[in-house]
This record gives sequence, C-alpha cells and structure tokens, in this order.
Amino acid sequence: MKAQTGWLLALVVVLVAVSLVMGSHHEGAEFVGTDGQAMEMAAALNPDYQPWFDFIWEPPAEIASGLFALQAALGAGVLGYYLGFKRGQRQGRQKHPNAGD
Repeated sequence: MKAQTGWLLALVVVLVAVSLVMGSHHEGAEFVGTDGQAMEMAAALNPDYQPWFDFIWEPPAEIASGLFALQAALGAGVLGYYLGFKRGQRQGRQKHPNAGD
C-alpha cells in the first residue's frame, strides 16, 4: 500500500511540474482563465457578438483569487467529509456485520 501511495504522489508531482513547464513557454500565459479565452474566441469568430450579461461587480485580482481559494477549500472540505464518512461507515460494517439487521 505504501508503494502505491508513493507512486501516486510521484505521478502528481510529475504532472504538476510538466504543466508548469508547458505553461511557462507562452508569453503572458500565467494562470490565464478560460473565461477570457472564450470571450476572445467568440469575438474573433463573430466581431458583432454582444454578451447577454455583464458582471454586476468584478472584484480586484487579489480578492478574486482569494474567493477562488475559499471555494476550493470549501469544496475540498465537503469532499473530505463525505469520503471520511463513507469510509467510517464501511469500517463499521466490517467490524459489526450484523449490526444493521
């Protein structure tokens, strides 16, 4: 089990390193979001394109990245809680197989 965890960790490190190296070859491509790229592509395909909605409020970059990090942390917390809960249920059934009958 420890060997499998080690290999998975090494794979994650390699994937992150490769993605950072690949992304650093493009000028001005530091963590560019797909929203901006989609808007540029729509404008290139149809110069008369008008979006249906505009932002109500566009926060500064520091606040936007903080909100994104908060969203990721909340999602990771919910996912971690669910996986831990399910693992606890499975372990409880293994220790007491007839407890639910």
